[in-house]
Amino acid sequence: MGTEVGQAPAWRRAARLFTASARTGEAAPLRWDLGFYLACLAFALPTALVSEFYGYRVWGTFATVAYGFGAAHSGYLLLSARRGRTPRGVAGSRWCGIAAVALLAMIIPLALLVIRRLTGVDWLITPFSWAAQPEVWVIERSADLLLHHGTPYVDVTALDRPPVVNDYTPYGPVMTVFGLPRALFGGTPLTDALTDARWMFALAACACVLGTLKLLKWPRVPVGAAQLALACPLTALTWAVAGPDLAIVGLLVLSCALAATGRVAWSGVVLALVISAKLIVAPAAAVLAVLVLVRRGLDHHKRSGRAALARFAAALVATTVALHLPVYLVDPAAFVEHVIRFPLGMGVVRSPAASPLPGHLIAETGPFGQVTAFVLVGAAAVAMVAWLVRRPPANGSGALLRVAVGLGALILLTPATRYGYLVYPLILLGAHLVFRVAEDPAAPPAQQSVTTSS
Repeated sequence: MGTEVGQAPAWRRAARLFTASARTGEAAPLRWDLGFYLACLAFALPTALVSEFYGYRVWGTFATVAYGFGAAHSGYLLLSARRGRTPRGVAGSRWCGIAAVALLAMIIPLALLVIRRLTGVDWLITPFSWAAQPEVWVIERSADLLLHHGTPYVDVTALDRPPVVNDYTPYGPVMTVFGLPRALFGGTPLTDALTDARWMFALAACACVLGTLKLLKWPRVPVGAAQLALACPLTALTWAVAGPDLAIVGLLVLSCALAATGRVAWSGVVLALVISAKLIVAPAAAVLAVLVLVRRGLDHHKRSGRAALARFAAALVATTVALHLPVYLVDPAAFVEHVIRFPLGMGVVRSPAASPLPGHLIAETGPFGQVTAFVLVGAAAVAMVAWLVRRPPANGSGALLRVAVGLGALILLTPATRYGYLVYPLILLGAHLVFRVAEDPAAPPAQQSVTTSS
């Protein structure tokens, strides 16, 4: 029998890693790990070889090594589990693969691309030379415009040439904050490297993670949650070449943590920052409003729930107005063109956002397809409202699950979108798993060994 197994084809022996029974209870999560890293490797390797973007290729090269290590390490742990033994020390931890991704697919590529960017080729129409994606340049420029003109939005109709897509700043005024360090202190190679907006996005995302974990009283983070939120290719790639979406989704998770722990006014303020940076996450306001109402009503009574909702809404609306009104009054037409018309594909220049996602593919079939795509978006919105009404979220994990599903549906069905936006539902699902651990009184303590954590 042993000879027959040894003579089996290589593909069948590899498949046994996923199907053969193990002598310990660790096989199922380890099979997930191996499948996860192999899927990530299947994304990273083609990115390194064929992407049109220089930064993507650099990331893909390092990420291929990181995910290859993760797959090899997971295979080693799975083989060990099949033999009834568990490696001791760091080598036996499922977190090794995540650490490899954090170092090799996030920190090192970002540092190298920041240095490479000092060559000054960003604004050329040559994606094969870009060390940062256009959103990085645009946000840094918006900060400079704000300092000198009082608004981050230029009047594209008043230029002495036909406008192009890079003239647009399709973000809310809060996004400009991440470009201010470069606008204020840049100008030399050293200061330009230190004030690259990607560092600001990364710092904001990390601060939000720490703030959320503190609010949740430092729960044990499941390995699966870290894989979805941190180690998946969309997060790692965004970290290295762009970054704004990570800061925004980090603030969104922090807002949910504040709402779930009873800090409703602060939740409204943070959510206002989110919406005032990127309008796509505005639907999350409805979910968090229901969470505030239901949670406070369960803990106290209906009147208390309504009062909490009023505080949340007042903070959200007042902060949003205060952030938008000054730049809107400087040039209302430019504000509407950049923040509303351009993202919807109705601007003077059409948004280039495209993807193989269903909404874009349906809209590309013609006028009927465009109508169909928007009807599908409307249907998804109605379904989400029905879900909120019939099964309102009573805790943070429930709210995050609904936000993840809602944003995921919006991203999949909206005609003008990019597949990279799927980083939002992936991170939110990872956060959902962490919140579930924090909300479960039977969850193991944070001090428990992470060797077999799933």
